Amino acid sequence: MIIPAVAVAIAVVAIAFASSASNDMIDIDNTTFEPSSNSSSNDARLSIFATGSPTLGSPDAPITMVEFGDYQCLNCNRYFHNTEHDILQNYVETGKVKIIFIDFAFIGPDSVIAAQAAHCAEEQGKYWEYHDELYTNWNGENTGWASMHNLKKFAANMDLEHNSFNECLDSGKYASKVKNNMDIGRQLGVTGTPTFFIFGSGGDVQKVVGSQPYSTFSTVIDSMLK
Repeated sequence: MIIPAVAVAIAVVAIAFASSASNDMIDIDNTTFEPSSNSSSNDARLSIFATGSPTLGSPDAPITMVEFGDYQCLNCNRYFHNTEHDILQNYVETGKVKIIFIDFAFIGPDSVIAAQAAHCAEEQGKYWEYHDELYTNWNGENTGWASMHNLKKFAANMDLEHNSFNECLDSGKYASKVKNNMDIGRQLGVTGTPTFFIFGSGGDVQKVVGSQPYSTFSTVIDSMLK
């Protein structure tokens, strides 16, 4: 059942992307959200992602890129190291794109706790810095690198106030938020990570699946900026 606050029409497309370790692939399809003709309507469409990360980039950027990701995901890590920097440099820092990260923590228990830890870091204004710290320290799927102990160590390395961070993480304060974000992903047909929904200001949206090269994203974004 799709969240009623925003009417969302999904074109169902078979996607051969069962896990984050699958071969890189692309699926840019005609997935559509309820069309919008003005900025206020577009804001309403994007309100479904309000429980995600703080927005990275100018709030006035005409393109919004929503990433569903898992911090343990192999292909998410590849995207972070191989592609994201160029998108940030050429589109986010120039005011053309803003990014929202949505938890899709499906690989294992450490994925869920890592997602919660990023929201705890957000309390100290360091969501995106902690996001980067996690991918910088990535060391495989379900290998223990994202354990509770290590998540607290990463926060200490960033000089976050450790008592409040640890208390936040130990309490499971953001467990329901992470679960809600997972539910949103499932409602939108997300089956693996990373999965991206790229929204243009004119109401168009494109879906990109997998750790695609920079050229794939630039082609989609440039077509929306025309």
